[in-house]
Amino acid sequence: MSVASTTQSQRRVVITGAAGFIGSHLTERCLRLGDVVLGIDNFCDYYDPEIKERNLGAAVEDPSFTLARIDIRDREAVDDLFQRFRPTHVVHLAAMAGVRPSIEQPAYYTDVNLNGTVAILDAAARSRVHQFLIASSSSVYGNNKKTPFAESDPVDYPISPYAASKRSGELFCHSYAHLNEMPVACLRFFTVFGPRQRPDLAISKFLRLASRGEPLPIFGDGSTSRDYTYVDDIIDGVTAAMDYVEDGFEIFNIGGNTPITLAGLLETIERVIGHELIIDRKPIQPGDVNRTWADLTKSESAFGYMPQTSTETGIKNQWQWYLEHETADR
Repeated sequence: MSVASTTQSQRRVVITGAAGFIGSHLTERCLRLGDVVLGIDNFCDYYDPEIKERNLGAAVEDPSFTLARIDIRDREAVDDLFQRFRPTHVVHLAAMAGVRPSIEQPAYYTDVNLNGTVAILDAAARSRVHQFLIASSSSVYGNNKKTPFAESDPVDYPISPYAASKRSGELFCHSYAHLNEMPVACLRFFTVFGPRQRPDLAISKFLRLASRGEPLPIFGDGSTSRDYTYVDDIIDGVTAAMDYVEDGFEIFNIGGNTPITLAGLLETIERVIGHELIIDRKPIQPGDVNRTWADLTKSESAFGYMPQTSTETGIKNQWQWYLEHETADR
């Protein structure tokens, strides 16, 4: 595999999980910004790999993009790629995601999310990258009673293997930043949604089922709340953090700052699609937190992050995208 050539002034960005929901959006944004991008993805079958192929449909036509189909746990392959590409920046998005599946497969989640992260950290440290960014998660806050959630709040009580793996990844990042003098930023994403959202995630699933007139499985009484964050705002936060170079280790919340209850979300979806939803009530699931809400004071102060897209506008955009891609998604 050959990698795209660069000029001395261009950023050389490795994006792991490049074919995923967030990764494909970030890949396109970085290419538009003039970066040379090496995307890493193993196209696993957690969901239909054809969806991931379509996610990168535009990027693979760009001469500044190179795609490596490897597993991040393959240390030899990762090291070889980094040595040849010589990245200036790494954005590590690849992970096994999802709270509920992590309860069923804790060992697998630990293997991918920790061993994979360590492999990427090792390669980045040896390559002396200018900055390392990793996607963490609001799930690390567990059932934090204080709202909104600030980066300084205790995160010692995760309530799912997924959350524990994400918090463990943050701790590994701290140790690598300390030992290698490598700037590292952990970005705690809050419930990301928008076009290309994974088919198993709530809003994507709700829109798909609603379009077919099928019942929506709703866990709990609708009082739980989430700080939904539109994918374009997430990408704004990531690219702003890429320009924020500081020595050492930092953690930043990247959220929407406007939490909405599950009941409120369903009402919003009904307004957007124009008809009533069919609800199938189910017991609340183990591992689900009661609420999330991002305090954005630190990220706004550091690199000017502030979300621009309301939940309702974002759902309208996602619904329109779904209608345009309905045949392909099915």
